[in-house]
Amino acid sequence: MTFKRLVLIILTIGAVALLTLNLLSSFLEPQFQSRLELYQTDITLQAQEWKLSGKNETVFKQLQAAIIGDKPLETAIQRYQGVRNEVKTTLKQVKQNLEQAKQLSTQSPLHKESDSLELLAKIREQEYLLSELDLRLGILQAKLGQVDAAKQTWKQVQQNQDTNSKLKLTAALLTELWNQPSTLESTAPELIKENLDSWFRDTTLLLLYQSQQSKQELSALQAAQQSRAKQALYKLAMVTGIPELGSIIGLGLLLLLIGQRLIKGKDSLFAQNADLAWTTPWDVETILQVLVVGFFFMGQIVVPILLQMLPASHPATNVRIQALDVLISYVLLALAALSVLFFSLKPFTPLPENWFRFRLLDSWFFWGLGGYCVALPIVAIISYINQQIWRGQGGSNPLLQIILESRDNVALSIFFLTAGIMAPVFEEIFFRGFLLPSLTRYMSVWSAIIISSFLFAIVHFNLSEVLRLTALGIVLGIVYTRSRNLLAPMLLHNLWNSATLATLFVFGSR
Repeated sequence: MTFKRLVLIILTIGAVALLTLNLLSSFLEPQFQSRLELYQTDITLQAQEWKLSGKNETVFKQLQAAIIGDKPLETAIQRYQGVRNEVKTTLKQVKQNLEQAKQLSTQSPLHKESDSLELLAKIREQEYLLSELDLRLGILQAKLGQVDAAKQTWKQVQQNQDTNSKLKLTAALLTELWNQPSTLESTAPELIKENLDSWFRDTTLLLLYQSQQSKQELSALQAAQQSRAKQALYKLAMVTGIPELGSIIGLGLLLLLIGQRLIKGKDSLFAQNADLAWTTPWDVETILQVLVVGFFFMGQIVVPILLQMLPASHPATNVRIQALDVLISYVLLALAALSVLFFSLKPFTPLPENWFRFRLLDSWFFWGLGGYCVALPIVAIISYINQQIWRGQGGSNPLLQIILESRDNVALSIFFLTAGIMAPVFEEIFFRGFLLPSLTRYMSVWSAIIISSFLFAIVHFNLSEVLRLTALGIVLGIVYTRSRNLLAPMLLHNLWNSATLATLFVFGSR
């Protein structure tokens, strides 16, 4: 055994261990999807308040119902209760882990106290989130006439010893507001504005101003609410309408491709290049070298260490600095991985035909756009199954929350440059351009698509993302193997990431 091969084996074992630890650490992390659904729910609640009178009122109500649904309040309660149950499950598991950590601390001197402190911080975070959800759930219940249930929900917030004091005061205020609003203190509006937002704040303030007969404040709030409701309806129409239209087109394309495959067989568009493997002059050692040394060792160990050594390496509070840090980190990771890829394949140049092909004058645009439409309904179904499996756990990309809450156009532009352009180019060159064709030396094209898609999914280091990213990777792999043009999966990847960023931007601007 050569020294190079020995080092590669050691690095491979380390990469597998690193990947496993990262995936396991995401197990108790909350999914971002649940938070995003609540943002959409809040916007839906706002949109239902838009009232349009006149001759077009009937048509408007039908369009409004088509966008927000027939029973937005009931749907909102179901979603909030679902997320609340997920939070309680996470909270219970984290508390169990804390007890285990305390036992380990008495048994082993090697146990880190920081682990217990991290679990305590996570418990406080989940307790705060649970109280926030209960405040909102109670308002929804009260709005539906379930006042007794609402009071019981707010009572739980007040009785919880770990609840933030301001949230307890808000729960008490809400109970009084739906009981004896005339007894409320003059500071009530400030407390409501501080601890509630969007539809929940407007609904509570409207009731307060009506009970206090504050006509001027009531009139101003009603006008502002109508303006926000109008914007919310437009946002929902854009964020949900376009993907739904794309999904319908995607389902039609999928049925058309399947039908053509059944009728024409190997002459169909879907069967184009389906069994045509690449000529791969390198072996599995080179594949591992690129994956392990390029992606894991350089990208996940060397680059982070170098970034930590920089003078400006400290937690950023400014969202523009955060966005710039993400961009720089990603560029360095991509350059490191692509450098290893380049020098690993240099001995085999000139490469055989069809490797890393970029053909501008080709049908890549239609493959990319069509693949995006087909991916929409497929990933949506997988995402639903995924939610049933993980129940709000399994982690998510932490950047999504930052982007959602960002109000800075410069930062959003930098995030788009990273996720919308850099990521599709690098990841498609690496996973579809190199890994997928390399695997066809040892397996069928279909098997190579599935294996490369799975690896593409797990290197995102979140258990909850594995199923849906594998599904997306399979569509990307099919598009590439059929088109034999890297521009096609790059376009699909760009559309997917850009649509996600656009959704976050729209929801975050509520």
